[in-house]
Order: sequence, then C-alpha cells, then structure tokens
Amino acid sequence: MKPSSKPMCSRYRAFTRTDLLVTVAVVTVLAALIVVPIVTIRRKARLGLCLSNLQQVSRAVLLYSENNRKVLPGIVSDQPGDLWWWYKEQVKGYAGLIGPSSTNDRVFSCPNDRGYSDPKPFWKNGRFDYGSYVYNGVTLPGAPNIAGWQLESVKLPQQTLLIMEWSAHAPLSWHKSKTGKENTPFYCGAQSVVGYVDGHVSFTKIYYDGYNAAYTRDPIAGYDYKYSGD
Repeated sequence: MKPSSKPMCSRYRAFTRTDLLVTVAVVTVLAALIVVPIVTIRRKARLGLCLSNLQQVSRAVLLYSENNRKVLPGIVSDQPGDLWWWYKEQVKGYAGLIGPSSTNDRVFSCPNDRGYSDPKPFWKNGRFDYGSYVYNGVTLPGAPNIAGWQLESVKLPQQTLLIMEWSAHAPLSWHKSKTGKENTPFYCGAQSVVGYVDGHVSFTKIYYDGYNAAYTRDPIAGYDYKYSGD
C-alpha cells in the first residue's frame, strides 16, 4: 500500500500566547501568596523584638530607681547630652551593659529605627547615645515629664509613660507607617512601642494636634497614656 502523503497530526498543540498569560497570572498569584505572609511574619517579628527590647530597657530604668531611693533618672550636671537620650548612662548597667555606649548595645535598638535628621538610625548614632528609645524626661520649659520624680509620686503609673520609641515624640510610626520610610509629615494616631511606669509595654496610638510635637502635652480624652506624672 502506498504510504499516505498527509502529515501525521501532532500529539501536542503549540504553547499559545493565551497559555503564557495564564501561566504568568498563576505564577504571580502564587508568588503573592508566598511573599505576603513572609513580609507579614518579618514585620511582626521586628515589632516583637522592639517590644521585648523596650521591656528590658523599661525594667532597667525601674531597677535603677529602686536602687536610687526610688527616684527616677534626673538631670546629671556633667551629662553630655539631653536627659531623654542620655538617661541611658544612668541605667544601662541594669540592662547588663558595661563600658562606653556603642552600636553593640542592641537591647537599646529598635530593628525598624530609621532615625530622623541624621541619615542613620538613632541606635547607630553617638549623638543619641546609641539608642532608639527615649525617656519621659524632656525638661524643656512647659513640657510634662517625670524626670527626677519619686517613683511613688506618679499618680497613674499604669498610664504614665516611662520609656518609648523616639517616633512617639513626633508622632509617626516605624512599624505601621502612613508615610512609608519618610519621617514627615507627623500624623495623629501613629502607633509606637511605649513602656509605662507600672512596667508594662504596649503598641499604642499617639495623639498629635497638628502643630506641636506629641511630647509637649498630654493627649485629649480617649488615649491610654500621658506624659505628666500628676
């Protein structure tokens, strides 16, 4: 029999443009399903580490007070910088640190710290005594604070701030930011990690009136913190 001159049908059809688009779409969805949880996990881990570090710093401040006639850190005459940063020199021994402050003092660092005026995190900056966390000791005229207070004189320790991320001073957020990685503009309701005089820490919203830095006044009703000790 004479062989047929018609070509045999291919058992496999060609990979079309439609197939390509469908494949790309499927891969994109799968990538999103994988990447989004990873990003979320990393964000939560960074927040968790920040909370843990600030808890330890808060404990160090309270231990210092207990061993200093129950008096909270106050102004020291030969202190090189502002108390709200350089309180660290009074308390760091109670956090297990010895010797000059440095970038090795990681318990004083927030992993999301991005600094402010200088192009590096506060915990990498000697001007701020290598720390991300500020003390409720802003002694500028009119600013509420608890610098040098007797611990027992603080009337509402469960609401009065002790230690906080610098971002609470603004306020803005290093963890759930409305400005991405930008440090301005400040905005009301920005969440920061803060510690209270009674020893507990939280991730709380900070009040901003649109004009003045958060640390210059106590918030309006509805917020769970205050700067003043009375």
